[in-house]
Formats: sequence, structure tokens, C-alpha cells
Amino acid sequence: MPVGLTKDAGWEIGVSRTVHQPLEAVWSRLTAPDGVGLWLGHGVTFPRRAGEGYETADGTVGEVRGYQERRRIRLTWRPSDWKHDSTVQVTLQPTKSGTSIRFHQDRLAHAAERERQREHWKAVLDRLVDALE
Repeated sequence: MPVGLTKDAGWEIGVSRTVHQPLEAVWSRLTAPDGVGLWLGHGVTFPRRAGEGYETADGTVGEVRGYQERRRIRLTWRPSDWKHDSTVQVTLQPTKSGTSIRFHQDRLAHAAERERQREHWKAVLDRLVDALE
């Protein structure tokens, strides 16, 4: 089986980075309106309850599937030019030197989409790290 292809969740990608900030500071930035714009997309007030939907200014839509304060956000994610939903999970984990931020996305359509999303989430992490420093 090719790297990144799973039996049950299709193509998937994960990227992570550790920042030298406490978990509370990272969570606050991630869930504040300007922080949500950095990773999910601009123009959305992030819903915090499972089952609630969202739509960004660029037409990305989805629904919150899980929300654990200061720990994890899980949601569906479909840009306006996609015909399928994917699932994105953002996880924070305290470390000795700060906080680990991880983005995981599955249910991607094919290897090329997986590679595009890898680059997308790397860029998202760059923006978040810049905003936290």
C-alpha cells in the first residue's frame, strides 16, 4: 500500500510542530477569530459544539464533529471546488518545551490531493507559529 493511503480513511496527511508557548496561549490563539482565520479560513466564527456547521469567506464548509476544550477539534472540511468531504483534526499536546500542534486530515481523494494538503497544512503551521512568536 502506498505511503499515506489507509484501508479505512483513504489518503491522509499529518503535520506537526512544537512551539515554545504554554498550551493555554496556543489554544487561545487557535480559537480566537483571527486565529481561526489562520487555519480554518477567514470570515467564520468557529462553532464549538458537535453538529454545528460553518462556512468560510472562500466557501469552505463543514461541521464540527468533536470539540474538547484545550485539547482537540475535529471537523469536516470541504473547499468549494471539492466534491467530497474530508476530516480535519487539530490536536494540542503539552510538551516539556511548550505545546505540540498537530493537523491531521483524512478522506482525501488521491495522492496528488494528499500532497497539496501536506503543503497547505505546513503553510498553516508556519502562519500559526509566526502569530504565536
